[in-house]
Parts: sequence; structure tokens; C-alpha cells
Amino acid sequence: MVRTLLVRGLLLGLLAGLIAGGFAFTFGEPQVDSAIALEAAHEAPGHDHAEEELVSRPGQKAGLFLATGLYGLAVGGVFALVYAGLRGRVGPRSEGALALTVAGTAFVAVILVPFVKYPASPPAVGDPETINSRTVLYLVMILVGLAATVIAVATARRVTAGPWARWVAAVVAFLVPVIAAWTLLPTVNEVPEGFSATLLWQFRLASLGTQLVFWTAFGVLFGWVSDRAAHRAAARATVASPS
Repeated sequence: MVRTLLVRGLLLGLLAGLIAGGFAFTFGEPQVDSAIALEAAHEAPGHDHAEEELVSRPGQKAGLFLATGLYGLAVGGVFALVYAGLRGRVGPRSEGALALTVAGTAFVAVILVPFVKYPASPPAVGDPETINSRTVLYLVMILVGLAATVIAVATARRVTAGPWARWVAAVVAFLVPVIAAWTLLPTVNEVPEGFSATLLWQFRLASLGTQLVFWTAFGVLFGWVSDRAAHRAAARATVASPS
């Protein structure tokens, strides 16, 4: 069964990645073009930006689908293994509801939590010399999101006062470490003075939207396929059982 789930996760992750790539191409790439044009306009006279470009813009746009597809493959595989470990242990018993719950939780923990503290910026924004430290800080926020999720689930399982009390306990247990990290970790602000706030906002919305499209598409597809597989298995078991 784990192998079936893994293959399902890889294929549906690839499909969801391509869907997210279409969204990023439509809504994100125009913001990247505008940011590059803005950067070129502020470069010193005589500086040839094209000389430093290892991959042309058309090549980068075509590679976007390869990148989101590979991202979907990797995430889909990891998701399937986590999903296999959670089935029947925590969360909803329905295959589809469990898939949507896990996908929604993953989006909040590994995408939304770090994004609030360290939102994405266009290629023209940011100091190349700080990319390593910024990457480390972003990974720390992902770990905080995952740890907060584990704490929230463990807390909810210990509460026996009813579903509302479990939800409140889980939300509080999740938010305490997340808010502490948002407050204590250093802030990164490398947006050049005079950079278009509207462009920055639109790019960040497109970036977050791409992740939202991916996780929504993947959660719905994985849940739908898993529900259909469970119904077919139940039907076969009913036919095979003696009357």
C-alpha cells in the first residue's frame, strides 16, 4: 500500500506542480520582468546586464515548469510517505478528508509560517552576500512551523474535554512557538530605497498564490483519487464476501 501511495503522490505532485507552474507563469513572471527592467534602469551607464545572464529570460520561463514539476515530484513523494504514516492514527478517517487536512496543515506549517516572517522578493531585490544567512533563517522558520504542528497535534490528543476544547488547545499550542519565532528571529529588509512597493506586493502575492494553488490542487487531487480507490476496494470486498 505504501508503494501505491508513493506512486500516487509522485504523479499527482507532478501534475499539481505543472498547474502551479501555469499560475506562476501567468501571474509571477510579469512581476519578475518588471523587477529586472527596474534593476536595469538603475544600473550604471555602460553596464551590460545581458553579459551576466547565464540563462536567457525565455529559457528561465520555460525552466519554470521544469522547476515546479520537480518540486511537485519531491513534495508529492514526501507527502505520500507522511500520509501513509498518519492513516488511521491521527486526523479524519476518510481518505479524502485526511488528504485535504494534511495538505492544508503542510501549507500553513512549511509555506505560510516562514512566508509571514521572510516573504519572497523579486530577483532584483536582496544582497547576494547574505543569501546563505537568509536561507538558514528561512529553513529555521520551516522547522519552527513543523515543530509547532507536532506540538499542536500532541496537545490536542491529550485534551478530552470535547472537540472545541481540542481545537482551541491545538491553535494555542501552534501559535505560541510560531509567534515567539516571528518575534525573536532577526528581520531581513534588503529592499532598495525607491523600489516599487506595488511591484513588490504583487510579486509576493503571486509567489504565495503559486504555493496555494499547488497545495490546493495536490490536496484535492490526492484526496479525490484516494477516496475513489477506497470506494473501489470496499466494493470489491463486498462482492467477494460470502452472502
